[in-house]
Amino acid sequence: MYALGRLKVGQMNKTEAAYGQYLEALRVAGEVAWFKFEGVKLRLGDNTFYTPDFAVMRTDGVMELHEVKGFWQDDARVKIKVAADLYPFRFIAIKAKTKKEGGGWALEEF
Repeated sequence: MYALGRLKVGQMNKTEAAYGQYLEALRVAGEVAWFKFEGVKLRLGDNTFYTPDFAVMRTDGVMELHEVKGFWQDDARVKIKVAADLYPFRFIAIKAKTKKEGGGWALEEF
């Protein structure tokens, strides 16, 4: 079941691609200095790693790691919480809002 929805490493799904376009608009507007898809890989433990969807540097120099989700699997939520405890970055989960909710992005900080 899970394998059907998986893409190759470095390939964005539709929600990630839409969020990448949003980040590019923020970069052009001067709010984001730099961003990279799957640009950082964090070690959480022996043979356990977490690769956030986007590494984002704001223009004020703050480094953020953004995880784009349509819905959460339990293991993904655990990994982002562990990473937030171990590393000095802002960890932000991004969820696309439906048209009924007004569109845009919902944010959850860890």
